[in-house]
Amino acid sequence: MMTDLETLKNLVLAPYILKAMVLIKVRRLVGGNQFRHSFSTLGILIDYKLFSDSILLKASLLHDLLEDIPETQIEEIRNIDEDSTRVVDLVLEVTKQKDETKSGYLERILNQGSRNAMLLKCADRISNLTDLHRDTHTNQSIADYLDQTEKYVIPMAGKVNPFMVIELTDLVARRREILKIMEEHKG
Repeated sequence: MMTDLETLKNLVLAPYILKAMVLIKVRRLVGGNQFRHSFSTLGILIDYKLFSDSILLKASLLHDLLEDIPETQIEEIRNIDEDSTRVVDLVLEVTKQKDETKSGYLERILNQGSRNAMLLKCADRISNLTDLHRDTHTNQSIADYLDQTEKYVIPMAGKVNPFMVIELTDLVARRREILKIMEEHKG
C-alpha cells in the first residue's frame, strides 16, 4: 500500500488544470474567478485527506466547467487519461441540468448521488460559504443559501464525512450570527 506521500507524488493533475484554466475568464461576485474557486474546492478535499481518490480530485478542478462554459467539448476531457471517463461522469453528476431547480438539483445529489458526488458538493459548498459576503449578496439571498445548506448539503455531509458536517454547521452558524448582528445594527 502506498503512503500518503507516494499517493500525492503519483497524482497527475496538470492536464485537468490546463482544462480548468478556461474558468479564469469567469468572474465571481466576490472577486477572483472560477479557476481559483476550483482550486479552493480541490484544497478542501485535500485538507480532508481525500487525496487517494484521483477521480474526485480531478473532478474538483472541473466541477463548474459545464455550467460556466457550456460549449466545453466533453470528448476532449474524456481523452485526457485513464481516469478521464470517470472524471467526466462525476462532473456530469454534479452539474445542475437546465431544467432543474436548485433545490431539485441538491435533492437529486442527496438522494441519488454517489459518495464522490456528495463529497464534491460538500467541498464546493464549503468554498462557496467561505466566499459568501454581504457586499455581494443580499441578506435574504444569504439566508436562503444557508437554509438550503442546512436542508440538503449538511445531510449529504452526514452520509459521507462527519467532519464536513461540523465545518458546514459552523460556517452556517457564523454566517447567521453575522446576519443577526447586521440586522440589529440596522434598527
